[in-house]
Amino acid sequence: MEEKSIHIQENQQDETNLRQLFEQYAFYWKWFVLTIILALGIAVIYLRYAEKTYSTTAKILLKDERSGSAGELAGIAELSSSIGLGGSRAAFVTDQIEVLYSRRLMRKVVEQNHLNIIYSTKGKIRSSELMEKDMPFTIEPQSSQDSIKLSLRVSSIDGKLLKVTDLMSGEHISAGFDKNVRIGRNFIVFKRGANKNIKIDSDVEYLINVIPRDWAVDMNLKAISIMPSKEMQSYVVNFSMLSTLGKKAELILNSLIEAYNNDLTNDKLRMTRATSDFINKRLMLISKDLSGADEEAAEFKSANSMVDMATEAGVFLSTASDNDKKVLEYRTQLQLVDHMNDYLKNQEVGKLLPSNIGLQDVSIGTAITAYNKLVLERDDLLKSASDQNPAVVALNENIAESDKNIRQSLKNYQKVTQLALNSIQQKSNEIKGRISSIPSQEQGFKKISRQQQIVESLYLLLLQKREESEVKAAATPDNLKVIDSAYGNGVPVSPRKSIVLLGAIIVGFLIPFILLYLKFLLDNKIHSRKDIEEIVKVPVLGEIPTAEDTIVHLNDRSSLAEAFRILRTNMNFMFGADKKEASKVIFVTSTISGEGKSFVTTNLAQILSMSGKKVVLIGADIRSPKVLDYLGLSHLQHTNVGITQFLINPDMDVDNIIIKKPGNYDFDVIYSGYIAPNPAELLMNGHFDDVIKYSREHYDYILVDTAPVSLVTDTLLIAHNADLTLYVSRVNYLDKRLLQVPRELYVDGKLKNLAAVVNDVDFARGYGYGYGYGYGYGDKGKKKTGFAKVWQDLKDRLNIK
Repeated sequence: MEEKSIHIQENQQDETNLRQLFEQYAFYWKWFVLTIILALGIAVIYLRYAEKTYSTTAKILLKDERSGSAGELAGIAELSSSIGLGGSRAAFVTDQIEVLYSRRLMRKVVEQNHLNIIYSTKGKIRSSELMEKDMPFTIEPQSSQDSIKLSLRVSSIDGKLLKVTDLMSGEHISAGFDKNVRIGRNFIVFKRGANKNIKIDSDVEYLINVIPRDWAVDMNLKAISIMPSKEMQSYVVNFSMLSTLGKKAELILNSLIEAYNNDLTNDKLRMTRATSDFINKRLMLISKDLSGADEEAAEFKSANSMVDMATEAGVFLSTASDNDKKVLEYRTQLQLVDHMNDYLKNQEVGKLLPSNIGLQDVSIGTAITAYNKLVLERDDLLKSASDQNPAVVALNENIAESDKNIRQSLKNYQKVTQLALNSIQQKSNEIKGRISSIPSQEQGFKKISRQQQIVESLYLLLLQKREESEVKAAATPDNLKVIDSAYGNGVPVSPRKSIVLLGAIIVGFLIPFILLYLKFLLDNKIHSRKDIEEIVKVPVLGEIPTAEDTIVHLNDRSSLAEAFRILRTNMNFMFGADKKEASKVIFVTSTISGEGKSFVTTNLAQILSMSGKKVVLIGADIRSPKVLDYLGLSHLQHTNVGITQFLINPDMDVDNIIIKKPGNYDFDVIYSGYIAPNPAELLMNGHFDDVIKYSREHYDYILVDTAPVSLVTDTLLIAHNADLTLYVSRVNYLDKRLLQVPRELYVDGKLKNLAAVVNDVDFARGYGYGYGYGYGYGDKGKKKTGFAKVWQDLKDRLNIK
């Protein structure tokens, strides 16, 4: 049961602490409201004039032509990629992203769309960027745009002339359209806008900034993000770009994708064009050989009066037919090898080679394809690197090695083909022995005809390859598929309105909270009775609220009067049973001056006298007397004697120093008298005890206003006369560290029957327990206290029902 009671008390204590903490901050609610309103105002102004940033996205699908011819190796690469070991897909996509990030492509985009020229309109607070197509006029720099830097402010004079100000030099000029104008060291031409419907507004000032193209390239590359799809086997590439002008970002992304596609197409056209040039040159030579063979056959037939001897010779030549075909095939291959060797002799290493010219050796075709790929890769790298670049040097070495392999393969193929040809010719010679009866004319014609067929077959083969090359060039498909063109939804990604407003509310709340926290953290003053109870550990008999009046009036029902009535009631519990009917001497002291000793003493005398008791108020603070000042009777000090005079002249009758019920007050006063040079010595002579003795005989309550105990020893010298010592501590005034003074006095017993009074408590601040006063005196229902009082005060101020 006892543990349950302790637990309930702890919960109540925690609730009280939280409530007190909340009320402590709630007192400054105006600060919070003001700073939140100011923060929201600043946020609204920021959102109104801050430059908005928009996000634009695009998506493409790459096409890898190598994946269709890789066969089983492609499946192995796909498997390795799927288990996290990388693969050709990841390498291909990464390589293409690097190409998309290249300065070479972005420079094409900058040059194509004049992105190094930035147009904007000048506003009252900030400038707004415009697209070139939305401008009523444009400029064309005549000097090199790789190093030009201009900053111009342009406005219309009469629609025909422009007022131009060079913001760098401050130069002012007038310029017309389509005329060369010199600004500093640069020459520019103003052109009418492409859209004739856009008129030049004379009230608008236009700002034009021209920067070097390399700067524009770097600036746009930094703003673009190119990322592969998260799927391992995907060829999808995502583009995103942050820009203050969404349409401009769409233009840049679409132009970059188009430039990339055109770049890949041009590489393929270069390879196709090299093959076509080779075939055309060979056709020119072979056509001459074919014409010569035809003329030789015609002349032979004419000279020998030959008709058609195919039927006659068919029986003899049927056996040799197959061999002749093989001989023709081998000789054709040898001719192609010779042509290819002639081409390699006259061609420099590092130039593209013709591919697919009819050689039956697959390894030669594969080697030529790999060689051309290395040449294209090196040429593409040379666009952005020098000959000394390590990558270029490595590629040149690979090209030289590939060229050497191709030449060696041709030699090997030529030897193999020649051996096969020799073998078949040997068999043909054996057959020729069997047909020796064929007329020499027919044999001569066959020789000419055979040569004619070889040249003709080679000619037809080259014609076929040229046609295939032309068809391939004409039917080249796109290298990528645009899934989504550049698009922006028009909603700014920054600043975010909701986040800014929420941040403003948080900042508006935190600023006063932090300031108050620091204020409370650095504040060493006492703020409530709790501080006294925890440190001094003496009973607190009352809390005196802050009041404008310094004295309680007759029939006063204010919170100040009620506080002193509660103090009067609580004091009776501090007296023992033997003191209930006897006179009671009450000392009132404090730690330092200014805590309200005299204020408490005078008002307590007023309250006690209202209850019908005989009360005398003694001003024992002979160093700084204030009793008559609080009572508004300071004029009496000039006509009456006080404590000081009596201590100096103890033969004086005590009754002579008593001011009987001065003014409208129903209690007597003994004021301190004039300020003596040796107050401590006067109090030590023992005659003050005579005043207390006389007062006990004639009064019910003797209230003694004494000196502060931490400054002088006056109070301790006469403390033995007290039945009750009221120790006044003023909130927001006394340093907590000085509470050790009453703590020591209480522990050592130097002040008799010590109890505390907390003065100047402002219950609206949330300090103290917040019980309030005034119950039953015309208030409607129970008077609100604590947080309820703060909330009611807030509603009253805001006129909330």
